Amino acid sequence: MQCPSCQHTDSRVLESRAADSGRSVRRRRECLNCDFRFTTYERVETVPITVIKRNGCRETFNRSKLLHGLLRACEKTGLEPARLEGVVDEIEVTLQQRSSREVSSNEIGELVLEQLRGMSEVAYVRFASVYRQFRSVSDFVATLEGLGGGDAAGFSGKEHLAVVV
Repeated sequence: MQCPSCQHTDSRVLESRAADSGRSVRRRRECLNCDFRFTTYERVETVPITVIKRNGCRETFNRSKLLHGLLRACEKTGLEPARLEGVVDEIEVTLQQRSSREVSSNEIGELVLEQLRGMSEVAYVRFASVYRQFRSVSDFVATLEGLGGGDAAGFSGKEHLAVVV
């Protein structure tokens, strides 16, 4: 490991501990040449996942982009950001365990909706409205009816409209 201060390549490890929920190792090091102390992180290298967007272009999976979308959908719902990071972690692990290194944005959206369904109906509808590109109130009504198993939410059709609008 190269010292950030003097670029000497020999250092000794002072302390090691698990970091990032056990997915990496944090090491405190000391340069044997200049005694400068620094921290390094060791992680398992993962194969990048390519996301195929709706328009056909490809981009590398970006967990922060997914987390940002979740945070926006869950604003003012009382869901803890740490819980949403756990959702992103689960989705990322699911994608890493697949044999294919390519995934469509639709598949990722469905994985998110599957997670949100049990967490918050409001967040579910918000995320679905953007992900599924709702164009009218009837799209919201259909999603609400699907969420509650028809009329299980206790609303009639008119009340659905009043709730959505």
